[in-house]
Amino acid sequence: MESTFRTPDTSSVTVGVDGSESARVAALWAAKEAVRRDRPLHIVYGADTDGRALYLSAETVERVRVNGRALLADTAKAVSSQYPGLNVTTEFSRADAVDSLHQAGGLHGTVVVGNRGLGGFNSLMLGSVGLGTAAIARTPVIVVRGIDGAEETGTVLAAVRDEHDLLIARYAAREAELHKASLRLLHVWNVLQSVGEVVTMLDGVDEIAGGHAQTLQAVADATCEEFPDLEVQADAEKSISVAGALVEASRHADLLVMGGRRVPGPLGLAPNLGRATHSLLHHAHCPVLLIPRTGGDFGSRS
Repeated sequence: MESTFRTPDTSSVTVGVDGSESARVAALWAAKEAVRRDRPLHIVYGADTDGRALYLSAETVERVRVNGRALLADTAKAVSSQYPGLNVTTEFSRADAVDSLHQAGGLHGTVVVGNRGLGGFNSLMLGSVGLGTAAIARTPVIVVRGIDGAEETGTVLAAVRDEHDLLIARYAAREAELHKASLRLLHVWNVLQSVGEVVTMLDGVDEIAGGHAQTLQAVADATCEEFPDLEVQADAEKSISVAGALVEASRHADLLVMGGRRVPGPLGLAPNLGRATHSLLHHAHCPVLLIPRTGGDFGSRS
């Protein structure tokens, strides 16, 4: 792997670029995030020349290399012009974009990607980078979307499924502090599934709702205890679609933080994102921060 100077600080913010407008927007958003965190920004271009070596001529490989390095230089220049004090490094990788970002993110970094790639045939590959990166990531991944012309709301939204999502709430709380925003913890439960699995009479819904509210309140109390100066709002809502409710709530947030639950792929292949996670990466109205984890599908209640 070719690279320029690479900081050993794996908690830096890493962003992938591919020449698309979406990636350019993501790079600028990532730069602002790096400034908030007081961390360097690492810009990565995955050329995938190793994977296509049998089909590419030496001249084509060299052209890809020259163009990729030019893209990195142009992106770094654009970022530095807006954030002159930011430490920016770049990396040209011969691996594909997903593997390049996976490696560059290290064990503790945050990876940022745009929500779509280049147009035409390439969009079939590059448009899947965000999904592919999120599906295999061991570190947080932010998919930047919904920021064109959007005004900041001053709210970070966290999707809380159960008491095990205290980690999600903590991460969202730290982001809210960095954004100088309030935190909204939102627990959405599927009323049809709950009624079908637990009771047969609709008068049991109130009891179910109380249980969900208690679960959310426990997470909220623990978050408030750890972040006493942060404004925290906790809401429990019932809906026929968890994903739909979260998409609507994202209209009023600057960032949505959620657990990126994954389900095993067919025949032992790479894992797939859950239904709700997949839906939010395609339809959320703000950037989505996924905290990777394995286990049950986040979308199983959608």
